[in-house]
Amino acid sequence: MTQSSKKNRIIFIDLMRAFAVLQMVQGHTVDVLLSNDYRNMDYPLFHFWFFMRGMTAPIFLFSAGTVFTYLLRLVNEPFETNPRIKKGIKRFCLLVFLGYLLRYPTPTIIDFSKVTSEEWKTFYSVDVLHLIGFGILFLMISAYVAEKLKLRDYSVFSISALIFFGLYQPFSAINWQEIVPQFIAGYLYYGSGSNFPLFPWAGYVIAGGVLGSYLAKHPNSFKSIVFSYWLAAAGAFFVIIALSGNWIELALYGKSNFWTTSPNLILFRLGIVLLLNSIVSFISLKVNTIPRIFILLGRNTLLIYVVHLTILYGSAWNPGLISLFDKSLNVWSTASMALLMITTMTIMVIILHKFKSRFKQVEA
Repeated sequence: MTQSSKKNRIIFIDLMRAFAVLQMVQGHTVDVLLSNDYRNMDYPLFHFWFFMRGMTAPIFLFSAGTVFTYLLRLVNEPFETNPRIKKGIKRFCLLVFLGYLLRYPTPTIIDFSKVTSEEWKTFYSVDVLHLIGFGILFLMISAYVAEKLKLRDYSVFSISALIFFGLYQPFSAINWQEIVPQFIAGYLYYGSGSNFPLFPWAGYVIAGGVLGSYLAKHPNSFKSIVFSYWLAAAGAFFVIIALSGNWIELALYGKSNFWTTSPNLILFRLGIVLLLNSIVSFISLKVNTIPRIFILLGRNTLLIYVVHLTILYGSAWNPGLISLFDKSLNVWSTASMALLMITTMTIMVIILHKFKSRFKQVEA
């Protein structure tokens, strides 16, 4: 790989990751603090924020799948000897562990006598960290299947993603809590209280694997604007399919569930994610470098996620801002707090980077 292609790739991937993590931080902050008096779709600014809030998770998940698969396929070794597999398994365990730790129901570690049923429900519910962990696991399984059956990654990953997307509505119609233990039901549908069940959300992680595999196998793709056009065309295709499906739903049933339970929303979000990727890939062709902080933010998404959630929502060991200001601030106060949270996370990442750099110098 040439230094130029490597540089382009880093710019492209890290810009998307930085955008996703900053969007996530401000989204959570505003959601916790903004008063209900201002949560009105008649306000254009809130309407736009609400739309982008809904796009944050798909962007974040798609980027996670892209990065993991890119690194996996960049190593030209069989599945069993690929060092990224061992790292992926460790990442899976870490993400799932942290996901449950953030929702741990008691500060006493082993005394569960005072834990309520509602607190247990919260503990068993599935959030982004669980989801990305299992998304990585499914990507590794899909990569193994593709390698052993001598199939293209694109085919296996696409089919896997479509399975998670396609089973969303059928799984949502089943009361899984009556069939399987609650901690398993949390991975299968929203009815258990989960924010991000595997169906459909794992599909976005695996869909990102399609792009990640392509990037690893075509290291010079960023040197051509054709790549950006193809991403834009793919994104437009999914958006058109989603909007067409919504039009058919309106024609047949006289109502639309597009923004709630419709599978058309899944495809629409995937299309928007691809369109955003096309824009970022186009920008990466026009610049040779980006500020180092964007790269650092993209590489520290897990740390930023855990720290800012602990500050906002608290944990079993500390209260969060939600206990003091839950949906009580006006627009300007909320915006100021969101900016402060982003600034705090940025400073934290810079300090950590400087600490690591000095530690390496001492070791040398």
